[in-house]
Amino acid sequence: MTASIIDGKQLAQKLRAEWKARADRLNAAGIAPGLAAIVVGEDPASKIYVRNKIRACCDIGIHSEEHALPADSRLADVLALIDRLNADAGIHGILAQLPLPAHLPQPTVIERIDPEKDVDGLHVHNLGNLLAGHARFVPCTPAGIMEMLKSTGYDLRGKEAVVVGRSNIVGKPVALLLLQAGATVTVCHSQTADLPRHTRGADVLVSAVGKAHAIRADMIKPGAVVIDVGINHTAAGKLVGDVDFDAARERAGWISPVPGGVGPMTITMLLCNTIISAERHAAEQGIKLHA
Repeated sequence: MTASIIDGKQLAQKLRAEWKARADRLNAAGIAPGLAAIVVGEDPASKIYVRNKIRACCDIGIHSEEHALPADSRLADVLALIDRLNADAGIHGILAQLPLPAHLPQPTVIERIDPEKDVDGLHVHNLGNLLAGHARFVPCTPAGIMEMLKSTGYDLRGKEAVVVGRSNIVGKPVALLLLQAGATVTVCHSQTADLPRHTRGADVLVSAVGKAHAIRADMIKPGAVVIDVGINHTAAGKLVGDVDFDAARERAGWISPVPGGVGPMTITMLLCNTIISAERHAAEQGIKLHA
């Protein structure tokens, strides 16, 4: 068996073309969807991620702003910037690029963002709404994962799903989304006593632990759908996921690659959330969008 590839790059291009039409309608009505990205420090990966996000915004018709702050910025200055962006009617989405420098408490920064503009979906209000089953914004990576699963035509109802990782950014939200889709979900983490026992029973396996080749082929159920969220670099500098891709591809039914899997979908769902926010703003203003 050789697994089919879940091509996140191709799916992202398809979705972006569909959402561009919605951005075009907003722009035609005089509302330019606006996204502001806050970057604190000089983390190279963060710079690359934000640059990719801004390029994607330009391609789809979203106004984007990058607000770069020095690594030693005071918390008060970061919060003041967020306050200004919260009050800016031309900005519909705000994201604080993670990770933040160690002296800046992530919850304090994230929760300063207006929940109506929290297009990353990480504000405690939005995570609570996700738990309640009526999310305002779904966190971008979990939303992208669900779109990838949808693209396979795989019916999640009644299936066994295992999520490896319990972060607020990926693990917990995607577990909730899988539950809402009808799967029976197990969440594994660093304290799980026998990880392979759980993963071998998974019809759907999502790994988000950030450890190269943490998931071996013999840990995967034959025919399973495998979503690899990991972004890791080998000693040789090669970008790899959590899953031993080459070996796992001979065992899984569907598998996402790294790179070219979840990454492009995460950015795509950020664009979607920004457009949704702008559409809500238009509705509040009584502005009708014409097809």
